[in-house]
Amino acid sequence: MSAGTLVAWRKKKGDSVKRGDIIAEVETEKAVIEIEVYSTGVIDEILVQPGEKVPVGTPLAVIREEGREEDLRLRVSPLARKVAQEKGVDLKKIQGTGTDGAITMLDIEKAAEAKSDRATIFPAEISVDRKLRMRQTIASAMARSKREIPHYYLGTTINMNPAVAWLCNQNLNRAPIDRMLYGVLLIKAVALALKEVPELNAIWENDQVVLKNEIHVGVAISLRQGGLVAPAIHQTDKLSLDELMGRLSDLVKRARSNSLKASELSDPTITVSNMGEQGVETLFGIIYPPQVALVGFGKLLERPWSVEGKVVSLPVITATLSGDHRVSDGHRGGIFLSAIERLLQSPEDL
Repeated sequence: MSAGTLVAWRKKKGDSVKRGDIIAEVETEKAVIEIEVYSTGVIDEILVQPGEKVPVGTPLAVIREEGREEDLRLRVSPLARKVAQEKGVDLKKIQGTGTDGAITMLDIEKAAEAKSDRATIFPAEISVDRKLRMRQTIASAMARSKREIPHYYLGTTINMNPAVAWLCNQNLNRAPIDRMLYGVLLIKAVALALKEVPELNAIWENDQVVLKNEIHVGVAISLRQGGLVAPAIHQTDKLSLDELMGRLSDLVKRARSNSLKASELSDPTITVSNMGEQGVETLFGIIYPPQVALVGFGKLLERPWSVEGKVVSLPVITATLSGDHRVSDGHRGGIFLSAIERLLQSPEDL
């Protein structure tokens, strides 16, 4: 996306805020997301009003951190300040790209062009064509992925009998609302397998791979109005299966009610897409930039399987990996899929 529309403020000038507070709602091409605060302090100034559409990176508000007076002086040359005044550009709404955040003439020119190209969008007009814009956004991102990322694909069939048997036993004495789905076992296995092949838990940024220390698995969720999002379950590897089930249920509910947080959409380090509910047996997905891998799972099927020389019928699932060849190769990808398979043979240890 290149721009978003501020829908509403949940805080006002003078309000105290702390890290993690939700202060505003912004509409993107794919969903309405909640904007979090990453510092503690007091809102000194509101820079963008509801209904305004602004480029990505535009400051929305000024927060004075606790215990200090914030330096609000802008790093901008007298000439650039004069040009901004002539073009009606608000310097406080520009994210400088120069040294130490200095606002350059190019920043001002871009802001002026964006200002002239857009009409003010009022709340009553928001979301009229969101479905079309979502499809356009998905198409653009996927086209960029296939154009820029040298994909490679791997697949394997996993015996799910130990996992299914263990899960049935776990759910036996649980109320329906507390039962776990086998999907959480898949997500947790992916998260733990990343510890063995950490280069897949990364993003591609500025023409180089950036490894991530924390594992935030993004889960592809289809939306009722069409399209999909893939928000992150933070610290996936550190959650128990019950915690993971709760997080997943909450994430699906909020994704379909347009109440996701901005960090949930920006933080995924890898994506899992499960097409089993749609009856799909095998999925070879397209990587979500800037991530470098995507894991796909098909539906759970009964298939003939050889056990100690005898052919029996067992539940199996097809797991696939779409990898970025700039970061990993088929050998490392194969180790990753093998790790997922091994982990699912001991579901009690997930």
